[in-house]
Amino acid sequence: MNRRVQALLALLLLGVVKLPMEQAVSARLKEAKLLDSFVDLGLWENLGQMGFAASLGGLRSLVGTVTYMQAYIAFEDIQWARVDSLFQLTSRLQPRDVSYWDEGSWHMAYNAASHYINSQTVEPIMRGKLYHAHIQRGVEILEEGLKFNPDNIRLLARLGDIYARRKLEPLRAAELYLQVFELGGPALYERLTAYQYMNASDRDSWLTAYKMLRKFYESGQKFPTVIDGLKDMEQKLQIPPFQRIPDPPSGRTEGLGKSPSLLPSK
Repeated sequence: MNRRVQALLALLLLGVVKLPMEQAVSARLKEAKLLDSFVDLGLWENLGQMGFAASLGGLRSLVGTVTYMQAYIAFEDIQWARVDSLFQLTSRLQPRDVSYWDEGSWHMAYNAASHYINSQTVEPIMRGKLYHAHIQRGVEILEEGLKFNPDNIRLLARLGDIYARRKLEPLRAAELYLQVFELGGPALYERLTAYQYMNASDRDSWLTAYKMLRKFYESGQKFPTVIDGLKDMEQKLQIPPFQRIPDPPSGRTEGLGKSPSLLPSK
């Protein structure tokens, strides 16, 4: 048996001996709220988390700040793969800080995707593929962040924005916006839910949008987008004239039926 094999066996044996002690220490730290529980992401994933925690201990926040600064420099240098990998590292070091998941997703779904779709140095046939791939990467980052931070309305809202504005999947966006509202998010997200149902292509979704918008209107929320949306749904659903709301004042017909634009999250 050569020395390398002997050394490897010794390390494995040491690990087996130390494991019960480390588990006991970790349990006490969790009880004292000094250590987060690891999300059940599978054996190798959790081993990676434990490796981070064990090797860095209380320095995780400091190291996370350093890797975040490195990610920002990579962003300025337009090194998207490096931006992604550094944000992955930063997010894993501080998984409960939702701002890292949020910003990492934003860089991929907006900055990187827009860079590739407008790039003059990338072959036209690849631009669309890279655009959609980076939008999907933004989705994956938020979904991963939600594993660590279930029902976080900030991450759910950002995910809804991507489905509404980048993937153009209004039904999924409506589902996410409604979830944000039901979890205690701003009332705006209930209206955004209705606007996304308006953008769908099936009658059932239009009917849902109409009922929601009518509720807003009758409760006094007579915003221009609510009125325009109602007029649009009345036409699509062929609502009888006597059941329709009054026409908007003259000069207020522009933008009829269009859902409001959402500002970028960053």
